[in-house]
Amino acid sequence: MANPRIIAGKARGIRLNGVPGDITRPITDRVKEALYNIIGPDIVDASMLDLFAGTGSVGLEALSRGARYVRFNDLNRQAIATIKANITITRLETGAEVAQRDALDILKKQSDYRFDYIYIAPPQYKQIWITALQALDQNPGWLSDESWVIVQIDPVELEPVALQHLVEFDRRRYGSTILIFYDLAAP
Repeated sequence: MANPRIIAGKARGIRLNGVPGDITRPITDRVKEALYNIIGPDIVDASMLDLFAGTGSVGLEALSRGARYVRFNDLNRQAIATIKANITITRLETGAEVAQRDALDILKKQSDYRFDYIYIAPPQYKQIWITALQALDQNPGWLSDESWVIVQIDPVELEPVALQHLVEFDRRRYGSTILIFYDLAAP
């Protein structure tokens, strides 16, 4: 698979470095383009938490398209180095923060920021997406009033998830990738 590229905005066309080995599953350009067609111009001046950031492709696309702030989080040292390198080559340092932490631990703590978008694309086939989504559901302080939580999984991982605060409002399938969209339930 070719390394992902920035599709639109200030850094359009720049190819990103991949994380060495097979520890990540980068989003394809096709799926990323579809994602940002759904989000549309609402990304301008928005904030995003790219929770299992890998190469940083999703968050960098947000910055390139005008997001105000993106926090890239990954636990893997090689992924963190790749994200930092990709921020440099795209010249999207303004508004970018990189954190090397366990995503599931972060979601259990009191939030230090309310994000407009939280993107969850954890390692495949381990049901980590469910654990992360449920942790966020139990600690919705990470979300602004009109936040979207977006989960990227392989179709074989799909199963119902019991949630109290988050409600699924859309689901799209692109080959071997499903994007599931959640927002906060009406009070």
